[in-house]
Formats: sequence, C-alpha cells, structure tokens
Amino acid sequence: MLALKRIVTVAVMIYLLLALLFILAPAVRSTVMGMGSGLSVIEQERQFFYTMFVIGAVILTLHLLTENLDSVMLRRAVSQNEGKINELKARLYDTQQRTTAPTIPGARTIDGRLTDPTFHPNATGNQTAEQPPRPTFPQSDPSLSNTPPADRPPLA
Repeated sequence: MLALKRIVTVAVMIYLLLALLFILAPAVRSTVMGMGSGLSVIEQERQFFYTMFVIGAVILTLHLLTENLDSVMLRRAVSQNEGKINELKARLYDTQQRTTAPTIPGARTIDGRLTDPTFHPNATGNQTAEQPPRPTFPQSDPSLSNTPPADRPPLA
C-alpha cells in the first residue's frame, strides 16, 4: 500500500509540474497542442485543456483513494495494537492478583474472592479486614508526564 501511495504522489507532483509548465510557457503549450490532428487552433486548445482536465481528475481521484485507504489501514492497525495492549495489561493484572493474594488463616473463597472469618459487616465498630495493596494502572512511571514527580530534595 505504501508503494502505491508513493507512486500516486509522484504522479501528482509530475502532473502539477507539467501543468505549471504549460500555463507559464505558452510556447511549450502551443508545441504540444500542435501534435494533434488537423484541427483549428481553437479546437486544438480546447482538446488539449480537456485532456489535461481528464488526466488531472483521474490522478487526483487516485490520490484521494490511496490516502483514504492508507488512513483506514493505519487506524485499523492502531485499534488492533490497542486491543493487544489492553489484553496484555489484563493478563498482567490477573497474574499480579494471583501472586499477591493474601493468605488469611481460616479464610474461605466465595466466587474466587477471599473472605475473612473475623469480618462481620453487620457488627458494630470498625472491624474491617485489611485489604492488600493492589496495583493500579497506569502505575507511576517517572517518564510519563501525568505522574507526580518522584521524591526529590528541594532545590536550594
């Protein structure tokens, strides 16, 4: 696709250079128009500009199509890569959850969740089971602009 896009772009550039040459140099235009059949000068000029118009329309249509196809393919590739990244993040999160699961003596699992036998939600007081620290995404990375700065000594 990239090769086709480059070929069409080069064709557009050559067409534009030839069009500028024919517009700015009337001698070249009259020489090229004189190559036609035995028509009058006005008919030769009309036929020349009609041909230039058709060639320009075809080349610019090809250029538009290749640009749009390239854009669609790039967007599709980006969305596929984002899906792969999200899948890998989910796998990483799952493996971190499995490795950091707390071991509470006497704890039972209900639907894959650990429960503490000493925790009673209806009891009075502040009796809550201690929750293990869970990683959040994105984790703080000093290279990212949206993370808080690392603990640094104040500048003096």
